[in-house]
Amino acid sequence: MRNILKYFGFFIFLTSISCSERDYNYNGNNTIGSGIPDSYFKAVLKEPANNRTCMQGKDISETQSEVTFLWTDTIDTDFSEERYLYELIITDLNTRITVYSSETIGNGAKVILDKGAPYSWEIVTKNAKNGSFVTSSEIWKFYLAGSGIVNYVPFPAVLKTPVSGSTVSRDNNGKVTFLWEGSDADIGDILRYTLYVDTIDGEQIPPIEQYNLSLTTLKVKLNSNSIYYWRIETSDGSDSSYSVVHSFRTK
Repeated sequence: MRNILKYFGFFIFLTSISCSERDYNYNGNNTIGSGIPDSYFKAVLKEPANNRTCMQGKDISETQSEVTFLWTDTIDTDFSEERYLYELIITDLNTRITVYSSETIGNGAKVILDKGAPYSWEIVTKNAKNGSFVTSSEIWKFYLAGSGIVNYVPFPAVLKTPVSGSTVSRDNNGKVTFLWEGSDADIGDILRYTLYVDTIDGEQIPPIEQYNLSLTTLKVKLNSNSIYYWRIETSDGSDSSYSVVHSFRTK
């Protein structure tokens, strides 16, 4: 096991730029540690728990809390310890901005974040020798508790298909299948969705049949050879959140 003095590594609080479509420059040839496959170095996330309100925050001020992030190694061997490091990446899901990005050789970090906001976090494993991408963990989400908050806004939906930038085929009825994933920090909330699809910006008022959906998939009739924009509004009956906008072309 690593020396406990390395537990939290080093951490720096900073604000970065957009989190969308990060490029890790992976060349498929970054095997480290005596030929062990890259996938064996995937970090296992521990805290904050996935899809839950974060209760571990330590009050720093009325608007900020210190949150402890913990993860473990998939493997832990002497020869691999000095050959890879971790990058903790935290994203504000409201703004889609990476609010924290820092490297460490440890398995934890303490980060100051704004209260009352939803976040996602992940761990990217890198080659310590050249800083190249090796593998990445799952992406977990949490809602950092804010003062006096009773109901938490649902997490913005994750758009699955059509994939942004893709070209899709319509079925025999001229329809395209939309698929997304929703979640909420409040246990027991019933989520409803509204699907926005248009050829302008993904923000035009949709027809009534695309409102108040209980399922996370819907087929919509679209024109051929056209560029469309789409997003999802998620509501828990009290508050709503909006996903990013994805674009695609129809054949």
